[in-house]
Amino acid sequence: MSPLVSDLHLYDIANVKGVAADISHCNTPSQVRDFTGAAELANCLKGVDVVVIPAGVPRKPGMTRDDLFNINAGIVRDLVSAVADNCPGAFIHIISNPVNSTVPIAAEVLKQKGVYDPKKLFGVTTLDVVRANTFVAQRKNLKLIDVDVPVVGGHAGITILPLLSKTKPSASFTGEEIEELTVRIQNAGTEVVEAKAGAGSATLSMAYAAARFVESSLRALDGDGDVYECSFVQSDLTELPFFASRVKLGRKGVEALIPSDLQGLTEYEQKALEALKPELKASIEKGIAFAQKQTVAA
Repeated sequence: MSPLVSDLHLYDIANVKGVAADISHCNTPSQVRDFTGAAELANCLKGVDVVVIPAGVPRKPGMTRDDLFNINAGIVRDLVSAVADNCPGAFIHIISNPVNSTVPIAAEVLKQKGVYDPKKLFGVTTLDVVRANTFVAQRKNLKLIDVDVPVVGGHAGITILPLLSKTKPSASFTGEEIEELTVRIQNAGTEVVEAKAGAGSATLSMAYAAARFVESSLRALDGDGDVYECSFVQSDLTELPFFASRVKLGRKGVEALIPSDLQGLTEYEQKALEALKPELKASIEKGIAFAQKQTVAA
């Protein structure tokens, strides 16, 4: 738990009272409170600076992230509506899959409520970066703490595009390595789902990645001027309305997109970028259509 957290509110997770009691024993300044049920949601959200939404059903073997849409879309719509009513200025971290659709849903709900700030809405794609860094460090025998691989596009299958040519420290890859690493990073979630054999999805590595993104957001809110993360946000870097790329975080949210990551791509990366756009566009449009059909009261 970050020392930057003054209060931690837990809402409607399994055994929430027990989890809250457990976390409250950590030696940080944070005060931990638990909330349960729709009646307590407003109090949970009042005065909050960062809202993290991992709610929904996990994937099981054979399921795609898109199979989760019908359940998770409604959950995200309702929670974001409550955020709009109770802490409209908060950073909103969307983890619930399919992120390529749930972030556009959140944006539409916030627009309907008249409080949409694109700089404060984030699709958490940090796990793609965590995986890319890990797999590249292992393959190239690099010191993991030094490795940084930007991952752009979206957060499902071929929409996940690790830019291996932009790896820091600079590393060279054969064509075969590029193909193998790219496919593994794209399918890493399925790798975990299949390994757990129906007992869950990538919850532990996702929790690690989510904590990293929350920590980065808190540092930015605290005034740190050197905070960069990849995230799925409203973007003008491509013709798509939302796109994952590196962003600079500040006190007001996204301070800047980093266009240089999309410049000087290899032929493989450029082709992959063009190939992912139709699927990502369809997912974005699916989310927007869902939210526009099921409007929320302003």
